[in-house]
Amino acid sequence: MFNSYQTLLQNLSTPEALPLLAKIQRGIEKEGLRVTAQAKVAQTKHPQILGSALTHPSITTDYSEALLEFITPVSTAISDSINYLSNLHIYTARNNAAEYIWPASMPCRLEGEESIPIAQYGSSNIGRMKHVYRQGLALRYGKTMQSIAGIHYNFSMPDAFWPLLQQLSAQQGDLQDFKSERYFGLIRNFQRHSWLLTYLFGASPVLDRSFFNSTFMGNQQGILEPQGENTLGLPYATSLRMSDLGYQSKAQNSLDINYNNLDEYLENLQAAMQAPYDDYEKLGVKIDGKYRQLNSNILQIENEYYSGIRPKRVPVSGEISSETLRREGVEYVEIRTLDINPFLLVGLDEEQIRVLDSFLLYCLLSDSAEISSKENNEIQSNLQKVILEGRNPALILQQGGREISFVDKAKTLLNKISGSADLLDRAHLDSAHLASAHSNTRYSAALAQQLVKIEHPEQTPSGIIMADIVNGFEFSDLMLKQAKRQQQYFSTQPLSYKVEKELQQQALLSLQQQKDLESQDADAHNASTFEAFLNASQPVCVSSVEQQKVVGSN
Repeated sequence: MFNSYQTLLQNLSTPEALPLLAKIQRGIEKEGLRVTAQAKVAQTKHPQILGSALTHPSITTDYSEALLEFITPVSTAISDSINYLSNLHIYTARNNAAEYIWPASMPCRLEGEESIPIAQYGSSNIGRMKHVYRQGLALRYGKTMQSIAGIHYNFSMPDAFWPLLQQLSAQQGDLQDFKSERYFGLIRNFQRHSWLLTYLFGASPVLDRSFFNSTFMGNQQGILEPQGENTLGLPYATSLRMSDLGYQSKAQNSLDINYNNLDEYLENLQAAMQAPYDDYEKLGVKIDGKYRQLNSNILQIENEYYSGIRPKRVPVSGEISSETLRREGVEYVEIRTLDINPFLLVGLDEEQIRVLDSFLLYCLLSDSAEISSKENNEIQSNLQKVILEGRNPALILQQGGREISFVDKAKTLLNKISGSADLLDRAHLDSAHLASAHSNTRYSAALAQQLVKIEHPEQTPSGIIMADIVNGFEFSDLMLKQAKRQQQYFSTQPLSYKVEKELQQQALLSLQQQKDLESQDADAHNASTFEAFLNASQPVCVSSVEQQKVVGSN
């Protein structure tokens, strides 16, 4: 396996291949709760000056009316993605000065489920459908779980890269089938190795005690320990967001959605969207003429499936993503395991992106056998151990049924990934300077910093947070302080006239687009009533709009 990877690294170190590796396409979706000066969820509506959350391409909401989501366009330059996120933060800070954006993944002080308003998208059929879908999430999992924020990282290789990789892999046949097959190999390797990313970038070792002030979350409190008067956590935890305290679903735990290939994945996903679930049927779909959820199936729509990584394709208008995915194959992958780093202005930085790209390229180029049930159990065990006690210097993981120290396993994996980092360093050199291939080492340097974190757990984001907690800070006080610092910074940063004008125009256009949708639905006759709309298009329209929010991501 490793020899095959090494061979590909060597064969890709050519003048023909290197420019393609410099054109990795990426997009970022970054969430953040709007909060008050008292570290409570803002009860205000999505600021109209930011535009329509339904139709704006870059500024929208996720589950809650207060949960902002910033979306970058596709870019091949890391600095462009970071700068775009920064501009969205600056624009929002200038136009919403009375509130702050919570800088952490775990939420602020909650005052029960009722303090988390469900996002509103207006009176159009599609807007109502998006709201009903979120009502269904509240019924099934509770609002508290939905208040957790994160960063999604969308990754793909340029089109011109794939014929070359197919040739180097000595594979024949349909190019898109090959592309989908390799992306699914990446996904399986990501599952095998994502524990490393959780350790390196996990930033949620603690949470506010109020997180458990709901019937959904109250019975989960027992595994945590007091870390202050109003703070709970675990001393060696890395990412409680990724634990059973985060995104959890009893119904989804019964699903057997595998990533052996695209057809099996879609077949499993489709079955879950068509399978009724008794507990959800008891909740009711339509009560007193009002919809409470879209349906009573295990998944209302495909986006409800919680997974650390997803194969994706931007859907054709009128189709759900899985239909387009089945016909046209995988276009990109979406990484969903990343916590927001509260000590970085936009939640992540260029160094982290370089590590992600190196990691994902390693996953793509390495051999990737199908995952057996035995291996899957080992994968899940390793991940949960790193989530709950990743910074424990005595941590032991499993590898092929044998015990191995976390430190040894992490160092070995980083050593393998270093080959991809070196390749990306070479790729980003100007073609005129290929002879001095080692003069640019930003990817390798970023990876070397991760090795320091293996040897010094206190330098991980979770370790830095825990140091402040140990020194007497409460989680919410610490994060509010950070939120105010970031608000102060962004509110004083310059924004070019061109960027500000573009964002203003996007906001105005999005508001008009929402009005147009609402007008069209209001003027329609019986065939376009909300119920007829659901019956005719469910789950097409929800999925399409949800997916269209990341069109700019890839």
